[in-house]
Amino acid sequence: MNGSSGSFLQAIRGPILLVVLGALLAVDHFGPYGFWRTWPALLIVFGLLKLIERVAARPPAQPDAQGGFQP
Repeated sequence: MNGSSGSFLQAIRGPILLVVLGALLAVDHFGPYGFWRTWPALLIVFGLLKLIERVAARPPAQPDAQGGFQP
């Protein structure tokens, strides 16, 4: 994966969390569970997005034997 996938994940993190929040509020209004029982799902989704973002990020450049940096 390249560095652009990390920025893509940063760009969609907010909209994904808003969709999850909306779904949880809909469950609160129409479903059998209240928001107070489902809000931890927001923390789980946020944590998963951060984990995926870290995995997709490229490792920092390492110096080569001549003292330069390799991409």
